[in-house]
Amino acid sequence: MNDLHLLFRFTSALAVGILIGLQRESASEGPGKKLPAGIRTFALLALAGAAAAMVGDLAGSALPLTVVLAIAGIFFSISHGHENMTTKVASVITVLAGALCYMNRVPLAVGVAAAVTFLLSFKLELHRFARRLTRADMYATLKFVVVSAVILPVLPDRSFGPEPFNVLNPFKIWLFVVLISGISYAAYILMQAVGPEKGIGLTGFLGGMVSSTALTASFADRSRENRKLSKSFAFAILVAWTVMFFRILVVVLVLNPKLLGRLWLPLCAGMAAGLAYSAVLYLMERREPNKKPVVFTNPFELKSALKFAALFSAILVVSSYTQNRFGNTGVLFSGFALGLADVDAVVLSMARLPLKIQAVHMTTAAQAIMLAAAANTLLKAGIVTFSGSSALRRLVLPGFVLMIAAVLIAAFA
Repeated sequence: MNDLHLLFRFTSALAVGILIGLQRESASEGPGKKLPAGIRTFALLALAGAAAAMVGDLAGSALPLTVVLAIAGIFFSISHGHENMTTKVASVITVLAGALCYMNRVPLAVGVAAAVTFLLSFKLELHRFARRLTRADMYATLKFVVVSAVILPVLPDRSFGPEPFNVLNPFKIWLFVVLISGISYAAYILMQAVGPEKGIGLTGFLGGMVSSTALTASFADRSRENRKLSKSFAFAILVAWTVMFFRILVVVLVLNPKLLGRLWLPLCAGMAAGLAYSAVLYLMERREPNKKPVVFTNPFELKSALKFAALFSAILVVSSYTQNRFGNTGVLFSGFALGLADVDAVVLSMARLPLKIQAVHMTTAAQAIMLAAAANTLLKAGIVTFSGSSALRRLVLPGFVLMIAAVLIAAFA
């Protein structure tokens, strides 16, 4: 290793220490606030970690780094007793981050430092969020951990059975379940953290990440109780529908980037139409506060995840069968029909299908996804029509027509 590489690694360690130290320094400002360490101490701790890792590397032993960690822990314990436990833990992590920099794991060290800085900076918000969590939230969190970290690793990563069942891979099917459940769960946590009082537009955005169908049903029912808020409800519903197209874009980008080349235009057309009409509704919206914010229950339920796994498997089998029997027409039909039930499952299966069944053309898979999105939007328009107030229908349905027209024209033109 030459001197230039060493300089880079030690400089990175110094930067990591300064980042954490800046936060600790700012947290100590104000009357009655005094922390045991600031920017200089944490910068030195990171450099000590890098130096200890280097000495250990040269000596072929982990003892130098262990000694430095022990000295840092003893120093903070003797100097400040049981106070400022968070700072003590942060100091140990800083030493280890410095060691990671020497080991040429600079991106990991920077990520660790960023995470530490975030946790230290948002102390009050995190405590407030933790106090909001209910027993049901904790129980749902435990179930999510079981589904993602316990069940997923033990599932076989291979397909079973003859055609059309040869498209079923237990590991990948469950991985998709974890992906969608994780997106919904993360959005729910974010909603709990910031609260719907931040604005009905944010509520629509976050509700669209959790479930645009659920948000549509909730606001449609409430529009019958308070017709004066129809513009606000319509705005939130259109925002949620627009978010659905963005969610599809992200999922396809992650699973099948090649398919995105045939999808980005109709997806962006749908988002542009939704954003434009949402802007119109925003300008029309009366500035009346929403006194009864929507309450979303935790979206993660094991029963729902199992239903999703079954539905996703059925979509794969039906799509494979219809494609083999009827060609690309069967794929388009199954995409539209099953999109009424769950657009995410269709998106996931169609993104995977061209990789499993070579005869399925990318353009066909892209059109099937667009039909699924159109079908799902049609279902939500039906919810507004039959459950919402007449004022809500007049406001939402033009946006529905605009978005569907934009998607279909861009997909099939």
